[in-house]
Amino acid sequence: MLPVRTGTPYLPWHAPCEATRLLRYGLRRQGFTHTYQSMGVGVRELSVLTELTVWCNDGSFVWNEEGGAPVTHPIDDPVGAAQRIAARYRQRELSHSPIDSVRELTV
Repeated sequence: MLPVRTGTPYLPWHAPCEATRLLRYGLRRQGFTHTYQSMGVGVRELSVLTELTVWCNDGSFVWNEEGGAPVTHPIDDPVGAAQRIAARYRQRELSHSPIDSVRELTV
């Protein structure tokens, strides 16, 4: 990350475009390699998985958990958001592993 002097009025990752790009890179480091970034009017959108879209709006990343409960995370912490998303969705993937489904069918 680039060094920023104290008192700098504008931090580049506070811009929704840059914050979403940094979230995308953070998710890539977590193993989410097929993401799609788009832009709406005043909103940035990042499709991570079929069931997971992250919006960047009003200083926050926002996504919905299972059941539709919204989750927010500050845009000045894209790495933390990526870790939080990865932890949640990896946990879910492990609990729904295809190996377990095959074992259930063959027993």
